[in-house]
Amino acid sequence: MLANQLFKLFFAASAAVLISSCSDSKTSEATVVYTYKVVKDYPHDREAFTEGLAFENGFLYEGTGLNGSSTLRKVALETGNILQLHKLPAEFFGEGVTIYRDRIIQLTYRSNVGFVYNKDSFELLQKFDYPTEGWGLTNDGKHLIMSDGTSALYFLDPQTFREVSRINVHDKNGPVSGLNELEYVKGEIYANVWPTERIARIDPGTGSVVGWIYLKGLSNLPNENRDNVLNGIAYDPAGDRLFVTGKFWPKLFEIKLVLLNY
Repeated sequence: MLANQLFKLFFAASAAVLISSCSDSKTSEATVVYTYKVVKDYPHDREAFTEGLAFENGFLYEGTGLNGSSTLRKVALETGNILQLHKLPAEFFGEGVTIYRDRIIQLTYRSNVGFVYNKDSFELLQKFDYPTEGWGLTNDGKHLIMSDGTSALYFLDPQTFREVSRINVHDKNGPVSGLNELEYVKGEIYANVWPTERIARIDPGTGSVVGWIYLKGLSNLPNENRDNVLNGIAYDPAGDRLFVTGKFWPKLFEIKLVLLNY
């Protein structure tokens, strides 16, 4: 409790610096800023190089990366136990995942190939191609939304996987690049910004960043591994619960957003 209070005070004292900084925080005049409160933490596989995360009907669906270690998995929230596992061929570096109706779609990093699975059996149904790198993936119920590490987000037809439209994510300081894992939450796109400890809340109609979520200190892990970064956002609409984790993190966190007044 004391640590959270001190953390909030720290952000309040430094908010002006955060707003004016171009390199560390790209915050527009209309942008709201949040810190966080941990509601609960759950076990998470310390060997999971988390690249994609989704939640449905009480279970997590996670995509992991690295050549030779990439997987798609169904995970029990409370225990972190892997209930179902599909291993990708070693030549593929797994990336973002999303659940669209009765299917799970998974991207790969630089292979320009995506995979479509049966949600229940993890049976591979088809493959599809795309011209960019694959980073994060979510959907708004009508389109798949994909990131490629730049400031662009691509809206894809969920049947043909062809690009329908795109937005360029920005604030008053210009493009916001490094967009990684994505989640669609209450009409906004939440995006991890690699390799930072912050999440952008994006207006899908304009590409404007309407909010920043600062998660500094959440993992409490040593900084010697640059890959050991925040990556993984999942939302439970039924319970209005937001989950976040990171690559090689031993915990997954349910958090509440705390508006930072300044």
